[in-house]
Amino acid sequence: MIPELLALLLRLPNAQPVVFSHTTHKSQKLQRHAHTLSKMIGELDADAIVGYFRGKSILITGSTGFLGKVLVEKILRVQPDVKKLFLLIRAANVESAKQRVDTEVTGREIFRVLKEKHGSTFEDFIQEKVCPLAGDIVYKNLGLGNAKLTELSKEIDIIINGAATTNFYERYDVAFDVNVMGAKHICEFAKRCNQLKMLLHVSTAYVAGEQEGILPEKPFLVGETLREGAHLDIESELNLIKETRREVKANYSSERVEKRTMKELGLKRAREFGWPNTYVFTKAMGEMTLGHLRGDLPVVIIRPSIITSILNEPLPGWMEGIRTIDSFIIGYAKQALSVFLVDLNLIMDVVPGDMVVNAMMVAMAAHSEEQAQRIYHVTSSLRNPAPYAVLAESGHRYFLHNPPRSRKNGEVARLSRMRFFRTLLGFRAYMAVRFRLPLEILRLLNFALCGAFSRRYNELSRKYRYIMHIADLYAPYALFKGCFDDTNTERLRAAVMVNKQRDKSRGYDFGFDPKSIDWDDYFYTVHIPGVVKYLCDH
Repeated sequence: MIPELLALLLRLPNAQPVVFSHTTHKSQKLQRHAHTLSKMIGELDADAIVGYFRGKSILITGSTGFLGKVLVEKILRVQPDVKKLFLLIRAANVESAKQRVDTEVTGREIFRVLKEKHGSTFEDFIQEKVCPLAGDIVYKNLGLGNAKLTELSKEIDIIINGAATTNFYERYDVAFDVNVMGAKHICEFAKRCNQLKMLLHVSTAYVAGEQEGILPEKPFLVGETLREGAHLDIESELNLIKETRREVKANYSSERVEKRTMKELGLKRAREFGWPNTYVFTKAMGEMTLGHLRGDLPVVIIRPSIITSILNEPLPGWMEGIRTIDSFIIGYAKQALSVFLVDLNLIMDVVPGDMVVNAMMVAMAAHSEEQAQRIYHVTSSLRNPAPYAVLAESGHRYFLHNPPRSRKNGEVARLSRMRFFRTLLGFRAYMAVRFRLPLEILRLLNFALCGAFSRRYNELSRKYRYIMHIADLYAPYALFKGCFDDTNTERLRAAVMVNKQRDKSRGYDFGFDPKSIDWDDYFYTVHIPGVVKYLCDH
């Protein structure tokens, strides 16, 4: 184990020397922890995992999101004898909630295999198993009435909290409500559930911020920050949000000003405590809140890295929502992105959505009714690292063989290779010469010639803003130098007894081993075609 870790560290570009001096001690500590964890898990096979969900009533938040849909579909497909899936949906009433489930969840293409399996009885099956609830995790008691709350608290066996706002630069008040207060309200509800066996919370591996070296699967303690000497008081952050909103309203500011103020506040507070954006900052606070309030609740926190399209089942390549790397693919496909800020030698940590769901289901079965908190990195950078160069090369090859067509005239687009800059300094210098200078010249010409160059100026200005926006948004990930330890997750994988032939014949598997992925093949034959099919025209 230790030689493997050292070898992997040597492969990490720009790894800091300080990492090596602590590697042996850290590795031994992780080995001891993993050995203890392995003894607790025992052995599981696909039958045991599927059997665990039989007869269970499960409350799921975030079911309208990409990962939520994959999870709901998988549970219903592999375990039709699940008792009930209660889906908490933001809606005015139950009828509206049902409509959202019909159109945004079970009506999506990912449910095609399940529809084919049930045929004409599909709608009846969904009606029997899926119960939409009109509510929201931002409210105390999840926005549910007392009667429904009492009924659910007696029935729920498992809670899966996947609801989140994943916008990197969301308004601070909105992100705080969903990612922090949402975790608090879910935890409070979980404590009311008499027969609760598991609370699973979906976080993100990037709560680690922009740290370098090996990043362990350890919890965040209340008050902990990523900046030395700083102390985070979550209650004070809530009060700051309330006070800022009061001030904005007292000045009779427009909605636009309020939105900008709250976005800037979130970013400022995140960076003050060492996080790169509001999303990961509030997700870290959500973890702290859950860990602090859980008492003896059985809790699993899943931290995936960048979630990508489905690898295996039910529909390879299916996806929704643009992820970090997809902006690069879409920009290249549309020839709207000529330059990108990324070090191609650095490792991008991605994991297919179906693997994340498999890890979630296995973890729930493994730790049911344990009075403990478990944390799992569902990541790939340690076991099967893929540099950004693999994606860049796969993308160029794919579009060379499958050239995109212009939406205006249907002609094949002329492809040019994208330029990559590994440093912010080099990127900014290029953007100044390639865009800022021409824009200034066009502005002066436009003024002198009464708007003759308005169209050209606006086009170049839009392109410039788009490229800068993408760079600003994704720089913390495209230049990320950390490597996520997944010792806990590896032990969980080892506990699953796989019978590939039998599981394949049944139409499902619970694999989540990144070592099984050929990244070049995955990007070229699965992910990039999926991006083109499901995201490019949206």
